[in-house]
Amino acid sequence: MPKPPSDSISRVLASFASALRYEDLPAQLRETLKDHMLDVIGGAIAATRFDFAARALEGIGMLAGSTESSVIGMARKLPLKDAALMNGVLAHGLDYDDTHPGGPVHPSASVFPCVLGVGEWRDCAGADLLLAYALGVEIATRLGLAANGAMHKTGFHTTGVLGHGACALAAGKLLGLDAERLVMAQGLAGSTAAAIAEHRADGAWNKRMHPGWAAVGGMTAASLAAGGFIGTQLVYEGSDGLFRTHAGANQKDVNLPALVNDIGVRWVAEEVAVKPYPVCHILHACIDSAITLRERHSLRPDDIAGVQVRLHPDTFHYVCENPALRRKPPTDYVAKFSAFYTVSAALVRGRCGFAELEPEALNDPTILGVAARTVHAPDEQSAFPEYFSGGVAITLRDGRTLAHHERVNRGAGARALTRDEVLRKFLDNAAFGKASDHAQRIVQIVSELERHSARDLAGALCAWARH
Repeated sequence: MPKPPSDSISRVLASFASALRYEDLPAQLRETLKDHMLDVIGGAIAATRFDFAARALEGIGMLAGSTESSVIGMARKLPLKDAALMNGVLAHGLDYDDTHPGGPVHPSASVFPCVLGVGEWRDCAGADLLLAYALGVEIATRLGLAANGAMHKTGFHTTGVLGHGACALAAGKLLGLDAERLVMAQGLAGSTAAAIAEHRADGAWNKRMHPGWAAVGGMTAASLAAGGFIGTQLVYEGSDGLFRTHAGANQKDVNLPALVNDIGVRWVAEEVAVKPYPVCHILHACIDSAITLRERHSLRPDDIAGVQVRLHPDTFHYVCENPALRRKPPTDYVAKFSAFYTVSAALVRGRCGFAELEPEALNDPTILGVAARTVHAPDEQSAFPEYFSGGVAITLRDGRTLAHHERVNRGAGARALTRDEVLRKFLDNAAFGKASDHAQRIVQIVSELERHSARDLAGALCAWARH
């Protein structure tokens, strides 16, 4: 097998992954990642209540043969890779999963389905599952930091592209690959990575499958490497590597050193934010700003003459472009990515949860009336991409203007959700997914994962669906 250059990025990452041991994980990081694991599980359980989950299961199961791996919240088992794809759809389907703004990238939605599937298949110890999860989240986040928004600007969904490499390393870790084969696995994952972002235009469901497909691509790349299949050696920095091909004209924004700088010393996984709302993370500071003004000034919809949503211009194409579609979203998925609708719902109802994504809310004339009077503008105070900053300015019919701004979005940095808040979110999601009777068992297994196996966890995640 030909050796890659000693200074290639894939070799540095492979060496780090190969040498990494459970004992190397800082104690606080272990506990933080358990919170993130519980968070992504809760979102997946809640997703089982939605139509897209049943349709995805039907489609994926159509070509399934033998059944062997668990699907979160479902009675049916699927082959390993099909289960990973389905669990990824559930994990990311509500856009309620964790996010790092630097890519931006959603690490857990691809990495957790990957390590859950491989871990269950291999009957791995819980500590090994947590180690592989930590590795995958760290690498996915670093890949996102290196992308630095360039892939999104070019028309790709960063999570769906870069999750493949992270999952290749996470799966390879559970498969016991040495450093040389981990290099090959990353190189092969470069050929499975694909995730166009055209869903932004019409609210299609493509994005929901991207993290699961990254899990499938990563474990496929790792298994090919395990068999001795040779992958390219400069998958990241090569002249036809991922960052040139997927960043295109925006390659100047790519920050490749972010992939390897201080690796193993500084854990960027600790910077990943848990979401307080089941909508695009870019919008959370604006939603909180709207609720703050509503409560502070006892605002009623009839008081509002106009609303200005303030965001960094680099985010406009995610949540503001095609304003006619976004002011009156035809589906809950379009609503999740609408600055106009989500802020208006928050102003009218004082919240922005699952209820505000139901057909009754999407057709609420009061919410739509405020949305019709809502525009967007550049946020001059934004800290993006470090944080998803945002704010709103409301013009009242009496001529006054009220404004509020959140530099650090809730869930990130110093405003990270507490363990109690993460637990409350999980329990709410479990109740919504009709898993309340099993929620405490899942909490117990995740919190004491080192005392359990991957199969213990996988079994607990679908136990109620099998009765």
